[in-house]
Amino acid sequence: MNLVVVSNRVARASGNEPMTGGLAAALLPVVEKSGAIWVGSSGRVRDGVHREPFAEIEPLGAGALAMLDLPAAHYGGYYEGFANSALWPALHSRPDLIRVSHDDYRSYREVNAFMARALLRFRKPDTAFWIQDYHFLALGAELRQLGVQHPIGFFLHTPWPSRATIGCVPHHRELIEAMLTYDLIGFQTEEDRRNFLGYVESELGLKIDGSEVSTTHGTARCEVFAISIDADAFAQQAQKAMTHPEVSRLRKSLNGEKLVIGVDRLDYSKGLINRVKAFDKMLTDRPALQRVVSLLQIATPSRGTIEAYGNLQGDLAKLVSDVNGRLGEVDWTPIRYLNKGYRQSVLAGLYRSAHVGLVTPLQDGMNLVAKEYVAAQNPLDPGVLVLSKFAGAANELDTALQVNPHDIEGMSRVIATALAMPLTERRLRWEAMMAKLRDNSIRRWFADFLAALDQAHTANRSVGPIPLAPPPSIMMAGGRSRLAPRAAGAVLQ
Repeated sequence: MNLVVVSNRVARASGNEPMTGGLAAALLPVVEKSGAIWVGSSGRVRDGVHREPFAEIEPLGAGALAMLDLPAAHYGGYYEGFANSALWPALHSRPDLIRVSHDDYRSYREVNAFMARALLRFRKPDTAFWIQDYHFLALGAELRQLGVQHPIGFFLHTPWPSRATIGCVPHHRELIEAMLTYDLIGFQTEEDRRNFLGYVESELGLKIDGSEVSTTHGTARCEVFAISIDADAFAQQAQKAMTHPEVSRLRKSLNGEKLVIGVDRLDYSKGLINRVKAFDKMLTDRPALQRVVSLLQIATPSRGTIEAYGNLQGDLAKLVSDVNGRLGEVDWTPIRYLNKGYRQSVLAGLYRSAHVGLVTPLQDGMNLVAKEYVAAQNPLDPGVLVLSKFAGAANELDTALQVNPHDIEGMSRVIATALAMPLTERRLRWEAMMAKLRDNSIRRWFADFLAALDQAHTANRSVGPIPLAPPPSIMMAGGRSRLAPRAAGAVLQ
């Protein structure tokens, strides 16, 4: 199988960008080893949606990385608009934060169509396309419009919400009908899959047989594939990272204090305000813990031009300042708050240095930070994971201390419990979680999805081209094109 993986964000093995747990960090090692071509945004834009898609290609392990300049006229509406101001809040059960226009949806569809035309360059007789995440819900339908009958799978890295919530997204019916042109649709949890199928059955009136949805175009199979990490490789990285200068400086600065750590993108779905409030309440209600423990919260900025994110950054900074102003001393700061990202080579050592890992999102697809924290621990003296029951990882990591992130007082008690947990219990909980991470590795996720995609496509292979047309109100970019000649064909042929 000649695999083409597609996502909005890509990662470079030799790049300098932060690599906090997420889609790009998870995909990088398996794409490198599989020999796949990974296609995504270059981070740059180019004028003219109808111009030939342009790709910069470089080697990536056994395969290649192809980075496209997306159309300038539609990038803002596609990314900051429809993807992150309509889909993201809805998928995380925050329809109150939807801010979107008709033009944003048009731009979203234009960029999906643009990406489909670009992917034709990578099509070979044995090619399979694996599309990642909410940025490209309609990409499979655009590929089918261009006559692509190869296997096309889709994996959603976010949650899938209730029927009522997804119904708040403009053009939701068109998007979900477009999704059903995929041979295989993968979700993080069984709840996500049930929510999706519930919509399909109730709103579209389609027949569902187990995991399969029957449409006039064929069958879309819907399955659960919980994404993970390479736990043993991350453990080795964490052990090595203990000598990293930044990790060494942190450990020296603690002066014997216990460390609690949180690592997140600066996003309203991560529950950062509630987390800080819970830590504040723990210290306020238990003065004996003051000067004994501190919180290191790393919050990598993202999507700062979107109003909800700008508001969160201001509110969180003010709250941290208030806690530090009330409780801090000249030689002790309760909360160390950093607005920057770190590469995994540093993060792994920071995780290993922390007695407690706080992963408390209000809603999350999986949250690989939780798994990274567990894998990074010293087996002889492991820390304790405090994990939101609303993170996908809670289904596997059931010996973590699970919390309701909306319950501030309850979280404060659980953090204190984690800090006081005896070594024997910490080891038992950690060993159970580590065993599951080793069994359900990123390699297994990768292999299981591709095997299921092959099976799903085989069942559909007699189906002809799917005649899905865009809605009449949306002017779509049409025609076929090839990549500009700068593409390094020798890497791909």
